[in-house]
Amino acid sequence: MRTIDHVIAGASGGAATRFADVFDPNTGKVQARVPLGVQADLDAAMGKALAAQPGWAATNPQRRARVMFAFKALVEKNMEELARLLSSEHGKVIADAKGDVQRGLEVIEFACGIPHVLKGEYTQGAGPGIDVYSMRQPLGVVAGITPFNFPAMIPMWMFGVAIACGNAFILKPSERDPSVPVRLAELMLEAGLPEGVLQVVHGDKEMVDAILDHPEIKAVSFVGSSDIAHYVYRRGVAAGKRVQAMGGAKNHGIVMPDADLDQVVNDLSGAAFGSAGERCMALPVVVPVGEKTATALREKLLPAIEGLRVGVSTDADAHYGPVVTAAHRAKIENYIQMGVDEGAELVVDGRGFSLQGHEEGFFIGPSLFDRVTPQMRTYQEEIFGPVLQMVRADSFEDALRLPSEHPYGNGVAIFTRNGHAAREFAQRVNVGMVGINVPIPVPVAYHTFGGWKRSAFGDTNQHGMEGVKFFTKVKTVTQRWPDGSVAGENAFVIPTMG
Repeated sequence: MRTIDHVIAGASGGAATRFADVFDPNTGKVQARVPLGVQADLDAAMGKALAAQPGWAATNPQRRARVMFAFKALVEKNMEELARLLSSEHGKVIADAKGDVQRGLEVIEFACGIPHVLKGEYTQGAGPGIDVYSMRQPLGVVAGITPFNFPAMIPMWMFGVAIACGNAFILKPSERDPSVPVRLAELMLEAGLPEGVLQVVHGDKEMVDAILDHPEIKAVSFVGSSDIAHYVYRRGVAAGKRVQAMGGAKNHGIVMPDADLDQVVNDLSGAAFGSAGERCMALPVVVPVGEKTATALREKLLPAIEGLRVGVSTDADAHYGPVVTAAHRAKIENYIQMGVDEGAELVVDGRGFSLQGHEEGFFIGPSLFDRVTPQMRTYQEEIFGPVLQMVRADSFEDALRLPSEHPYGNGVAIFTRNGHAAREFAQRVNVGMVGINVPIPVPVAYHTFGGWKRSAFGDTNQHGMEGVKFFTKVKTVTQRWPDGSVAGENAFVIPTMG
C-alpha cells in the first residue's frame, strides 16, 4: 500500500510507528496510509528549517518573488493532476477541486508582489539631521496546521505569504487528505525554493502539540473547528508564539422581500450544498424576512434541491460528491435526527442516499429543514454537511439579530435590491465577512480573511496585508550622521525631535 511520507529535507521515511488510513470517499476503500509523526520527525524538520531560513531571509525579495512566479506556473501546469489527486482523497468534484487550487493560487499571486509590500516607511528630517525608517523582517521558522476541507487553498494561503516574507515554513496538513500538500511542497522545490524552507510533517494531536510547544517555532497559523482552534490559540500563546486560529462557522443568508428569489435559490444551491457543505464559508442557514418571502422561497427551493445530482467526484455532471469519511457522514446524519427530535420540520431528508455502483462510498443526499428556531442545538452548532436550515424572521431587525447574536461570526450574506438596507446591514451586523448579493463572501487575496467571535482566535487575519503583518516583525531605525555641530549636547536628556 502507498505511504504518503513527510517532506523533510535530506530525510527518507520517519520515526513514526503509528499510521492513519487515507480513504477514497467515492468507494469507501483505503487507498494509502500516512505516518502519524512524532517529536523526532518535527526535530528533524526544524533542524533543516533553522539551517535554511537565514540564507532564504537574506535572499532579496525580488528573487523570492521569482520563486513564487515559478511555483504559480508549475501549479497551473499541473492543475489537472492536483485536482484529481485532491478529489480522490477529499471527494469534492473536479471542478470544485480546481477552484480549491485556484483560490490558493490567488494568494500566491499576491505573494509575487512581496517586494512592494515589504518596503516599509521612511521619514526624512524627523528631527535636526535625523531620519527614521522602518523595515519588516521575517520571524524565522513558522508553522501552519491545515484542515481537510481545503487541502490546496489553505496551505497556500499560509505558506505563500510566510515564505515570500523570508520565513521557513513547517506545514502539518490534515491526515485525511495529505497528498496535495505534499505535491505542493514538491512543486515549490521544483520552482527553486531551497531545501528546508518548506517542509511537511504529518500527524495528529501529538504532532500538533509538538508544534505548539517547540521553542523555535515563532508563529502558528491554524484552520479547523472552533474547539480545537481555541485549544491551539491558548497553548500556542502560552508557549510565547503568535497564533492565528480560525474556527468554525454558521453563516446566514438573509433574504429580504425584494430579493430576486430565482437568483437566491441558485446561489443557495451552490453555497449550501457545494462541496457537500464541507466549507467554513458555506451558507447553511437561510433567513427569509416575512411569511410571504418564506413561502415563496420554500416553493422555489424544493425543485432545486430535488434536482441536485450527487455523484462520484469525477462525474462532470455532479453538483457535489461524497463527504470525506464514513464517520463524518454519520455525524451529519446524527445532526439531521437531532433536528427532527428538536421539532424542526424536515422537508427533504438526505439520509440513506446510495449511489449505484458505489454503495460503499461516503455519500449523503441534500437535506432541508424549515421552522428551525434559534434555541435548537442544530442551529447553534456547525453541521458541516449538505444540510440547509430555514429560520423565519418577521422583520429586518429580527433577521439582523440572528447572525449578530450567534456564537459564530465568520460570514453572512444579505440578498436585496435595496441599497439602504444592504448598507445598514453591512454596518451593523456582528460578523467578520459580509456579502451583499454574494453568497460566499470570501475576500480576494489582496484583502484579508477572518471571522469574529468563536470563528477566530487571535488579532490578525489571513492573507493580504494582515498575513504579511502576522509573519513579519517591524524594526524601526532612527539615524543621524553627525557633522560635529552637536558636540556639547546633554546626552542624559531624552532626545526629542523639536
